[in-house]
Amino acid sequence: MLDLKFIRKNPELVKEALLNRHMDFDWDKFMALEQKRRKLISQVEGLKEEKNKASQLVARAKKEGKDIQEITARLSQTSAQIKSIEKELKIIEEQFAQYCLQIPNIPHSSVPVGQDENDNVEVRVWGKKPQFNFKPREHWELGALLGGLDFPRAAKLTGSRFVVMWDWAAKLERALINFMLDVHTQEHGYQEVLPPFIVNENSMLATGQLPKFKEDLFKLENLPYYLIPTAEVPVINLHRDETLSSEDLPLNYTAYTPCFRSEAGSYGKDTKGIIRQHQFDKVELIRFVHPQNSYPELETLVQQAEKILQLLELPYRVIVLCTGDLGFSAAKTYDIEVWLPGQNKYREISSCSNCEDFQARRANIRLKDKNNKRLKHPHILNGSGLAVGRTMVAILENYQQEDGSIVIPKVLRPYLKGMQKITPPTS
Repeated sequence: MLDLKFIRKNPELVKEALLNRHMDFDWDKFMALEQKRRKLISQVEGLKEEKNKASQLVARAKKEGKDIQEITARLSQTSAQIKSIEKELKIIEEQFAQYCLQIPNIPHSSVPVGQDENDNVEVRVWGKKPQFNFKPREHWELGALLGGLDFPRAAKLTGSRFVVMWDWAAKLERALINFMLDVHTQEHGYQEVLPPFIVNENSMLATGQLPKFKEDLFKLENLPYYLIPTAEVPVINLHRDETLSSEDLPLNYTAYTPCFRSEAGSYGKDTKGIIRQHQFDKVELIRFVHPQNSYPELETLVQQAEKILQLLELPYRVIVLCTGDLGFSAAKTYDIEVWLPGQNKYREISSCSNCEDFQARRANIRLKDKNNKRLKHPHILNGSGLAVGRTMVAILENYQQEDGSIVIPKVLRPYLKGMQKITPPTS
């Protein structure tokens, strides 16, 4: 949520930011509501002042034994006016609050202006793409050949965009989760947390999933709860309505959770395999940082996510998202895209964002200094460290052999009891 004082002082800047984001937002109606709201507040305050003065006159007149009929009539009329305006103001306040929740974050000045993903800018490339003397298979072909990814049974159990993992695939998924958590806790100093996978509406509002992305969420029937779309939601809300001390920053949390998304609006995209599923595993990184340091800290966050791919020796690139591709709550976002030889393209495997004070303001997370003086709000960073299923996809496609076998990356072998290769079944 943006600061209303900031919006009032910088209306053209906010309006330009919305245009650069290509947002469907009725700016003129929002500003009209804001003006009407402020006018009504002013009227109510003026009338209340009149009422107080009239009440004082009544008390004085009673004390002096004077006739109070005229004053009490005026007092009654003023009270009725206040009640009427407050009723109108309540309706305007509710409409205004809904509009405020729909305004996205302001892009940072370093974010390139663009229409969509085609205008994102490549920052750097790491690693060498593998060379094959055969046509590389896509991950779903390898999963079927090796017997680890079972889509037909998942469809029987639930429906499309789910998978059952057997044997080596289940073990590899678990190994990747443990490996990522170990790196982030032991090397990067994150505190591990295992939050609930179901949250309430306030948690979704605080991080920006509601009301904007309501259609992309799974809500429990007849209950005010949602399945989480990412660990970002419960982990940030751990400090909702709290005041943090600047001396304790940065606070760094990492969490493994399953994630649940309806993928509304993505029908027909990535229908094969495990690139875009309704349920997937992810290791998330959340950082509460001091506002003065948030952009250097964002660079650190990106490097920490990159470290996982470097240890796995998977080639990737880092891009900065343009204004038209930026997420709702983000002021700046880097995407890390891993190379998939089967698809012959880079695909997103991590998204690392600085949301500045946008989510902290929505979640009422405050910040104070060592003298207990309030410093407004902390800045909140989030990033995937990494999407587990997509990491498995990258391993299958980059480490595949001509016979369909998969060489296990060296850093994962201790997590798989020394297993060096996944081989097709002999019968």
